[in-house]
Amino acid sequence: MMRIPRRHPARAPQARTVRSTIPRWTALISAAALLLSGCGSPEASGEPITVAIVANPQMQDAISLKEKFRAEHPDVDVRFVSLPENEARAKITASVATGGGEFDVVMISNYETSMWAANGWITNLQPYIDQTQGYDDQDFISSIKSALSYQGNMYSVPFYGESSFLVYNKELFEKAGITMPARPTWAQVQEMAARLDDSANGVSGICLRGLAGWGEVMAPLTTAMNTYGGGWFNQQWHPLLTSPKTQQAVTEYVDLVRNYGEPGPATAGYGDCLTLYSQGQAAMWYDATAMVSSVEDPASSKVAGKNGYAPAPVMDTKASGWLYSWSLAIPSTSEHKDAAWKFVSWMTDKDYIKLVGNQIGWERVPPGSRYSTYQIPEYRKISEAYARPTLAAMNAATQENTMVHPVPYQGIQFVAIPEFQDLGTRVGQQISAAIAGQISVEEALRQSQAYAEDVATVYQREDGK
Repeated sequence: MMRIPRRHPARAPQARTVRSTIPRWTALISAAALLLSGCGSPEASGEPITVAIVANPQMQDAISLKEKFRAEHPDVDVRFVSLPENEARAKITASVATGGGEFDVVMISNYETSMWAANGWITNLQPYIDQTQGYDDQDFISSIKSALSYQGNMYSVPFYGESSFLVYNKELFEKAGITMPARPTWAQVQEMAARLDDSANGVSGICLRGLAGWGEVMAPLTTAMNTYGGGWFNQQWHPLLTSPKTQQAVTEYVDLVRNYGEPGPATAGYGDCLTLYSQGQAAMWYDATAMVSSVEDPASSKVAGKNGYAPAPVMDTKASGWLYSWSLAIPSTSEHKDAAWKFVSWMTDKDYIKLVGNQIGWERVPPGSRYSTYQIPEYRKISEAYARPTLAAMNAATQENTMVHPVPYQGIQFVAIPEFQDLGTRVGQQISAAIAGQISVEEALRQSQAYAEDVATVYQREDGK
């Protein structure tokens, strides 16, 4: 693709058996003491539990409803530690992997669940599930339930589930005379972004994550790498970060966000794009399907009711969306497991969905966790524009649909090996630096390849390759 002058100024920025070991994890995480800040109920009495969650909007809703939990469970005093995504990942991993015992409930994902279960770091929740009347784990969306299970048992339970898709402002599209393709390609997204970009009026053609982090810029970018035919590793654990297909995907992503993306893209994460798009300052946004809880909330979004939803952009695959779930687990070190389960089951039950709908608004309901959510009349009405695209994206999110070549690991937008937290973070820093204009894409990928080669040697040796 032809490069064009950059508009924005540079700114700093289940195929494989899990073989993780405690030394491998602890070698990759900081040994620094955890500096925690949270919120509890100083006047409350009861068995205390500490819940570490990510500071995303749906989780903040849960904090706002804590007195509802307290009313139902006066014997449990729940205290929250709410942290930004990157910080939460690091601190939760450090605590659980080292047996720190600071937390009784932790918010993790399908990346960590099976590996941590194999290491014995988190509690088997299946006995609790089976003994909790009406909890109904068969109601969980099957792809999410499977992703949160190990050896047939659930070790974490979903708060919400997601894939990824492309949201767009229908008013801006109509004004520009543009029709969103039913199955857009990345090339078409670039063309539309160029036509829709209106910096004079504070509207970017698209918003894309550029913030360093394996769960930030590398989440959407990895899906692009996959659909272009590149990726992280091939079947023999040979890194692909300098392959022509990966380089094409990364170059076009970087050019797209630099030329037609949000101001300061190298420091923009999920929350930043959510704010910009919701305020009408971006014509398109490719990201998590869970965005709907915020972009369709008329109390905070200027574009509520004005959005269209299209599948994740593709190139050489049938689909390109990821599969992810923010879920709740109980560390094995918790001394308050029964009390912790009371909170976990409350926050992930069918009744919690109805509580959010009735107390906060049906557009704020955590999506993508339970089939029954999509049968609630109030939610069916409010989610008419995005329920079908959300479920379609989640159902299509398999490696077979989203990757050109087979890989020796689990995961779509991540590599389910312990080293990936560190590897993905390092590569994300390189990509973010390229977006900031500090280094070229070629330089970023050469350094990233070197990082990946160090990781790959372990797996090549274990596989005898």
